[in-house]
Amino acid sequence: MQDQTTAEVLIDGRTYTIAGFESDEYLQQVATYINRKLGELKKNGDYMRLDLDTRNALLAINIADDYFKEKGVADDIRGDRELKDKLVLDMKHEIIAREDQIDKDSRQITELQKKLNDAEKRIVELETTLKNSKGR
Repeated sequence: MQDQTTAEVLIDGRTYTIAGFESDEYLQQVATYINRKLGELKKNGDYMRLDLDTRNALLAINIADDYFKEKGVADDIRGDRELKDKLVLDMKHEIIAREDQIDKDSRQITELQKKLNDAEKRIVELETTLKNSKGR
């Protein structure tokens, strides 16, 4: 099991120690993301006039919005991948079925070719017999 990592991160000008099982770089990325979201919200002048609880709620709503949008994209990609995987599997089954049919057809062609050769030999034999019987 992976050890827990702690990292000091700067969020909105304050230093926090956060912990997780991810790498230090990942924890820094999380802090950078939060800072970017805060920066977007602060661009709206009214944001800073709101009380702290409302600002935190708006930040949480924006983060949740990003999460669900990205989750939707990931779900779409996963669905596309599953569909493609199914198509590939169906194609593999089709290839196997066609290869089996080709093998069956090849055996039948070989068998018919042998019968044709035997029939041609028989014709030659009968023609030879006919010629010999006429010559007598």
